[in-house]
Amino acid sequence: MAPPLAPRKERLIDDLRPVPLLSLGSHLAINYQPGNQRMVSEHQHRAGLSFIYGDACVHGKRDGERIRHLAGDELQLIARHAQAEQALRKHLEQLGFRPALRQSLALPKDSAEMFQLPGEEAWLGFVQQQLPELRRQGWQLDIHPGFAYDLAAIDSWYAEIDESADDDWFDLDLGIVVDGQRIGILPVLLRLIRQNPQLLTPRALAQRSGEEQLRVQLDRPGQRDGQTLQVALPFARIKPILATLGELYLREPMDGASLRLSKADGARLAGLEELRPDWRGGERLRRFAGRLNSPSAQACPAPDALNATLRPYQLQGLAWMQTLRELGAGGILGDDMGLGKTLQSIAHILVEKQAGRLDRPALVVMPTSLIPNWQDEARRFAPQLRVLTLTGTSRQKHFGELAEHDLLLTSYALLTRDIAVLREQPLHVLILDEAQHIKNPSSKAAQAARALQTRQRLCLTGTPLENHLGELWSLYHFLMPGWLGDAKRFTQDYRNPIEKHGDEPRLAHLRARIRPFLLRRTKEQVATELPAKNEFVHWVELNDAQRELYETLRLAMDRKVRDEIERKGLARSQMVILEALLKLRQVCCDLRLLKGESTRAIRGSSSGKLDSLLEMLDELMSEGRRVLLFSQFTSMLALIEQALHKRGIAYVKLTGETDDRRTPVERFQAGEVPLFLISLKAGGTGLNLTAADTVIHYDPWWNPAAENQATDRAYRIGQDKPVFVYRLITRGTVEERIRQLQARKAELAAGVLEGSGDAGWQLGEQDIDALFAPLP
Repeated sequence: MAPPLAPRKERLIDDLRPVPLLSLGSHLAINYQPGNQRMVSEHQHRAGLSFIYGDACVHGKRDGERIRHLAGDELQLIARHAQAEQALRKHLEQLGFRPALRQSLALPKDSAEMFQLPGEEAWLGFVQQQLPELRRQGWQLDIHPGFAYDLAAIDSWYAEIDESADDDWFDLDLGIVVDGQRIGILPVLLRLIRQNPQLLTPRALAQRSGEEQLRVQLDRPGQRDGQTLQVALPFARIKPILATLGELYLREPMDGASLRLSKADGARLAGLEELRPDWRGGERLRRFAGRLNSPSAQACPAPDALNATLRPYQLQGLAWMQTLRELGAGGILGDDMGLGKTLQSIAHILVEKQAGRLDRPALVVMPTSLIPNWQDEARRFAPQLRVLTLTGTSRQKHFGELAEHDLLLTSYALLTRDIAVLREQPLHVLILDEAQHIKNPSSKAAQAARALQTRQRLCLTGTPLENHLGELWSLYHFLMPGWLGDAKRFTQDYRNPIEKHGDEPRLAHLRARIRPFLLRRTKEQVATELPAKNEFVHWVELNDAQRELYETLRLAMDRKVRDEIERKGLARSQMVILEALLKLRQVCCDLRLLKGESTRAIRGSSSGKLDSLLEMLDELMSEGRRVLLFSQFTSMLALIEQALHKRGIAYVKLTGETDDRRTPVERFQAGEVPLFLISLKAGGTGLNLTAADTVIHYDPWWNPAAENQATDRAYRIGQDKPVFVYRLITRGTVEERIRQLQARKAELAAGVLEGSGDAGWQLGEQDIDALFAPLP
C-alpha cells in the first residue's frame, strides 16, 4: 500500500509586479452581408493582453484573485495587482486600442483580453511607432504567424540603371535594402496596379498624404521555400515613382525585377531624384534628365561664328536643343512669337557645323510666307552656312546638290510634291516651323514629314495645341513615334479623361510626360531680359498673282516715269513718281486695292502679305497678345476686317471716318477686344494705348518719325511690359528698296512718299533704277 502524499507547501507571494504580454495576430474572415447579399472578405487584427507573474500567465479582470501556480513541490499563491493591470490596460487605450466586442480567429479563443484598433492606418502606425516603444518599456511580445503587420525594417532605397551597348534603351531597377539584401519593388507595384487598378491611380494618389504607407509582401531573395516578408512603403516614396513612370508599368515588358525603357524615357529620371536613393550606374542619362527638366539652370555658349548676342533664355534654349540631340530625342520649342525661335535654331545648326557633326544637311520646313525670314536671318546671323532654298519651278535643278549644303529651306506645300526626292536625302536635323501645320496626322504634309530620314527632329510653334489634344499627339508622333502610344491608346489614356471628364490628375500626368520635350517661355517670363521695345522686320513673299501684276505695272510705270523725267525734269515729275510708287505699294499689300480690269478675276489668294498677317494674328491671339495694327490705307483695313470676321477674331477700328474715338479706345484698354485696327491719319497722335504689347505695321510708312509716332501709341509712359514691333515688308519689291533708301536718305523718303514739296529731296539716276528694279 502506497504511503499517503505529503501535503504540498503553499507560499504566498505578494510582491511580483505584472509584466504585460501583448499577442498580435490576423485572420482573413469571410462574412455574409445581408444588406448587399454578398460574401465579403475582411482582415481582422487583434491585440491580446495578458499579464506575466513570474512563470504564470493570466488575463482578464479578477479582483482580489490569487493565481495558483505549481512550481515543483510548491504551490505558489500569487497576488494579482489589479491597479497595475488596469494601468497597463489604460496605456493601451491611450494608444488608441478599444476592447474587441466581436470574436475573431486572429488569436486563440480565451487566450488573452482582446483589443483592436479602428483601421488599417492605425495598425500600421502602432506597429511602426508605438510598438518599438512598448518593447523598450519592457512589454513582452508574441507575434503570431500571419500577422499582417509583422513588418521588416527598410534600411535604405536604391536605384540602378543598366544602359545598353547600342545606346537605345536602358534597364531600371528600383528597390529597397532589408537586412543587407536588395529587393526590387517594381514587380510588386505592377502586381498591385493590375490587381487593384484604383488603388494607385493619379486621383487616388493625390488623396494620400505622404505620411500614409502601403503594406506590400515581398519574396525573400534567394529563398526557394516561398518565404516572404512584409514592408510598409511610404506614399511619400511611392508617389514620385508612379508619377514619374506612370503607365509604363502596364505598357512596357518587365525583365525580372527591372523595367526596360527607351533612351527618351531617361528624361523622366529627374523625377526620381526626390527619392534620394543610392544610385548605381546611368550617370550620363541622369545628367541628361536634369538638364532637360531644368533648362533654366543650363546654358550653352553661343557658336563663335554667330553674328548675334544671345540672351540668357536663348542660350538655355540652345542648351536644351543640344541636350535633346545628345539624348537622341526630339522636342518642341514653343516660345512666344518674337522671342527668337528661328535664331535659336540657327545657332543650334551652327554649333553642329562647328563641332563637325553636320555631315548631312539640316532641313527646315515652313509655311511659304516664312521662307524670306529664314533666308534673311540665316544670311545675317550665320553667313558661313551654305543655304539652299527649294522654291519655285527652278528648284528641281538643285535636287542633285542637296548634300552639298548645310541648310535646306522648303515649304509644306513643296515638301509633299518633292517627298520622293527628299526622303532619299539623309538629314542631320529636321525642323518644322509653325509645326501646327501637321496637327492632322493623316494630312499629306504630316505623312511626308514623318517619311524623312534624320538624326534629330524639332518643332517650332507658339501654338502646339489649338483645338484638342489629338493635335499634340500628332506633333509627338512625328517627333518620337510611339512616345505617347498609338492614337487609340492616347485617346483612351488622355483625351477622353481630360477633354470629356476634366480629369486634372490625368492632365498633370500628361504635362509631366511631355515637359522635358516641350520648352515654352512667354514674353512675361523673360520680360526682364528684353529691351523695352523689340523691333523686327517680317519678310513676306509676293504670291504668283502679285508677282505677275507687279512686273506688268513696274515695266509700264518705269517707262512712264522716265518719259516724264525726260520731258519735265526730275523736280517737276513728283506726281508721276508718287502715282507709280503708290500702285506698286498697293500690289504689295493686296491686289484688290487696285481698281481696274486687270484685277477683276483673281484666283486663289489676293495677297501673300495678308496671308502672312493672318498666320501671325492666329499665333498672337493664342498667346493672349494685345495688338495694334496700323495701315496707311483705310481700304486695306476694310479687307483685313473681312478676314477677321471669317476667323471670328474680335477687334475695334479707328479711322478718319470714326466719329466716336473714345469708345474703341476704352474697349481696347479694358481688355474687351485683343485687336485694334488703326489708320495713319486717325492714329498718329492723341492716343494712349498702353494695354497693347504688340504693334504691327502692315504697310511701311517711309517717314521714320511717323512710323515711330504710331508705335509710341503703345510704347509710352505707363507701359509696364516689353513692346514688340513687327514691320511687314515684301521681299525684293519697292517696299524693300525704299526701306534701303530710307536708311541713307530719310529726308528723301519723307519727301517722295509723304508728298511734302519743301522736303528738299532730289532723286538721282541710281535711286530711280533702285525703285523700279525688276523682282529678283
